[in-house]
Amino acid sequence: MKKRVCVFCGSKPGQGAALEALARAVGEGLAARGVGLVYGGARVGLMGAVADAALGAGAEVIGVLPTALAARELAHGDLTALHLVASMHERKARMSELSHAFLTLPGGFGTLDELFEVLTWRALEIHTKPCFLLNAGGYFDALLAFVDRAEREGMIAPATRALLRVGSELDPLLDEIVSALDAPRATPSSRAPRP
Repeated sequence: MKKRVCVFCGSKPGQGAALEALARAVGEGLAARGVGLVYGGARVGLMGAVADAALGAGAEVIGVLPTALAARELAHGDLTALHLVASMHERKARMSELSHAFLTLPGGFGTLDELFEVLTWRALEIHTKPCFLLNAGGYFDALLAFVDRAEREGMIAPATRALLRVGSELDPLLDEIVSALDAPRATPSSRAPRP
């Protein structure tokens, strides 16, 4: 079965060229490892950069975009497949269905929403797919400090905190993702609601 990683990242390019270069390196790195990309379907910002790089390197790239955002986020026209859906919730559920792991890159509120939703679903055993965060350049340092405090305060269980795998260097993290894709996984709990 073809393995795919869902990448969550910003629809804006960020300041300077560093973040866009990072997104391109992610797309190229996934393609080099024979892994397909699932993402938010836009051709702008970091989203467009990761998709263009993966496509240019020969990877399968699947986008999922709400119809209402197709014009605003400028739907990518050159993908392997583009799924247009009715809502943001359906977007996240479809991306989850199509993917075998999740990787979060720099972004804003939407990116954090996607990250925490799949982490919550993982904690509830709605899925058993691994969740990764690339903390390149310390972008997520403040977020991770909050998560660590929430764990210390007893708001996040240590086992739940451990569900978020964090790396600061791209290539070792991509290698870890590929290893996780190859590892056997339990099936989701039958008691948990489906997204």
